[in-house]
Amino acid sequence: MPLTTPTLSRRGVLSGAASLGAASAVLAAGPATSPAAAQTPAAGPAPVPAGDVISRAIPRSGEVLPAVGLGTFLTFDVVPGQKRGHLIEVVRRFRAAGGRVIDTSPLYGSGEITVGAALASIEGTDDVFVTNKIWSTGEYLADDSHARRSLDQSLGRLWREKIDVMQCHSLVNVDVVVPLMKAWKKEGRVRFVGASHHENAYQSVLAGWIGRGGLDFVQVNYSIANRAAEASVLKEAAAKGCGVLINMPFEKARLFKLVEGRPLPDFAADIGAKSWAAFFLKFVLGHPAVTCALPSTSNPDHLVENMEALRGPLPDEAMRARMIGHMESLPGFAELMSTPWYPGKRYPGLIARAQAELRARA
Repeated sequence: MPLTTPTLSRRGVLSGAASLGAASAVLAAGPATSPAAAQTPAAGPAPVPAGDVISRAIPRSGEVLPAVGLGTFLTFDVVPGQKRGHLIEVVRRFRAAGGRVIDTSPLYGSGEITVGAALASIEGTDDVFVTNKIWSTGEYLADDSHARRSLDQSLGRLWREKIDVMQCHSLVNVDVVVPLMKAWKKEGRVRFVGASHHENAYQSVLAGWIGRGGLDFVQVNYSIANRAAEASVLKEAAAKGCGVLINMPFEKARLFKLVEGRPLPDFAADIGAKSWAAFFLKFVLGHPAVTCALPSTSNPDHLVENMEALRGPLPDEAMRARMIGHMESLPGFAELMSTPWYPGKRYPGLIARAQAELRARA
């Protein structure tokens, strides 16, 4: 379950990202892990047998992935010098619980570096399935110099020879970036090609790119409170055999604020949900087109709650309808999507600092 940020929108975050400047430059080289730490990583958790967790196969390859992953937007963004041991512990517990898919982006402040440092400091992480993003235009149409620098920087920060899934972030320059990612795939620099977005208004465009047949994965926003993707992206992905990663399954902590102090409904026991986190994630995983949900957190205890959704039965359509009905009965549910992200919480990382500096200058 997520922890902390000031009230903000994704557009606001991205408009402030350009002001990272010199602060971002010092992070480009790679994870801030000492040579000794890199050579003698901490003992990793004992792996959980694949059969013990809910898993989904990648449609394009048949490779099986645990159906709950780890997102890093804001939660893994820390200013250099701040303590990040709790984030290393998040990754450690994630692996112990059977998790494998970690999603990040160069736009997430120091998120890539934090992930890279965590993976470098924990044994048994070579099989972590890293999904990343590219946000690039170029000096002129079809110029790939910016994109190449971004890929090289991401590989260095993550200490990886290749990225498992590279996604065109928010469909930026998608007509150029998707063919470029296909070239990277052919060249062995990435394994799968994808595209992502987090707003309903772009879901039809995302579905259109699935329909063209060139994407191995899409990432889209979907939750019990926002089910618009069912009619477009999820439907098209199922028809075309495209993997689906889910962002915002908790609606940026707004779902937790809505149910704060409320007990789970009695029928949650029928799907093995012992927490609201598992309740919300099991709803998402109940859709057969979903490959992996990507809840974000910086709290190791909340991570454990999230990973509980990997076990026990999933809801069928009748149960999913019952879950929706219960949520619709709660005061404030109808207005939830218009409320601020991360209510009452903060993530004081590079992004927040850059935004504050930009507001002061403006």
